[in-house]
Amino acid sequence: MIDVYYWPTPNGWKVTIMLEECGLEYRTLPVDIGGGDQFKPEFLRISPNNRMPAIIDRDPLGGGKPISIFESGAILEYLADKSGKFLPKDPAGRYAVLQWVHWQMANLGPMMGNANHFKNYAKNIADDPKQLEYGTKRFVGEVDRLCGVMDAQLAANRYLAGPDYSIADIITWPWAMLANRLIDDTIWEKFPNVKRWVDEVGARPAAQKGFARDREWGQRKLTDAEEKARRELLFNQTNDKVRAAREAAAKLR
Repeated sequence: MIDVYYWPTPNGWKVTIMLEECGLEYRTLPVDIGGGDQFKPEFLRISPNNRMPAIIDRDPLGGGKPISIFESGAILEYLADKSGKFLPKDPAGRYAVLQWVHWQMANLGPMMGNANHFKNYAKNIADDPKQLEYGTKRFVGEVDRLCGVMDAQLAANRYLAGPDYSIADIITWPWAMLANRLIDDTIWEKFPNVKRWVDEVGARPAAQKGFARDREWGQRKLTDAEEKARRELLFNQTNDKVRAAREAAAKLR
C-alpha cells in the first residue's frame, strides 16, 4: 500500500495519474494546502519543503522498512522503477525521458505557477494593480515560450520523449492542459501539436481517473475570511513563520 499525501492540484494529479496508470494500490490522505496542513510537523517529517505531494510506500522497492519520498519528479521516477512502466531501462531511452521530467519540474510547472499567481491571485491582494504588470508579462510570456518548446517537440514526436508514453507526459500534462486558463483558447490554435497531445493524454482512462480523484476536497466555497487566510498561507511564508513547525518535525524523526 502506498500512502499519498495529496490535494487535487496539478502537482497532486501527477501522482494519482501515475498510480492509476501503474495499477498500484494506494490511498490518498488530504493535505489541505489552503488550511495549512502542509506546515504540520507530521507532514514536514516526510516533506521538509512543506509542499505536497509526498508518499510513503509501505512495501518499498527492494524490500525493507517503509520509505517516504517528496517532490513529484522523484516520486514518479520511483514509481516507474517500482512498476517497471513508463521509464525505459536502457540509458538512452531513460535519459530521453528524464530530461523532459526535469524540464517540467524546473520550467513549465514553476513558470505556470508564477503566471497564475500574478495574473489571477495577486490582483486580489495588491494595493496597486500596476505593480503586477511586469510579473504578469514576464511569466505569461515564459509560459508562451515553453508551449512553443513543447509544440516543436510534439510536432516531431507523438509524446514528449519520443514515440512512447512515459512519465514525461504524466508529469507535464496536469499543468499543460491548463495553459488556456492563463492565456485563452487561442493558445491551442497557436500550438496545435500541444493541443493534440493534451487531448490524447486526457482521453486515457487512468488520466481521467487520477484527475478526478477527490476533486470535491478542493471545491468547498470559502468565506472571504477563509480566502484571505488561504492566500496568506500560500503566498507569504518565510523561514520565521514555519520555524516552529520545522523544529517540531525534527523532534519526530
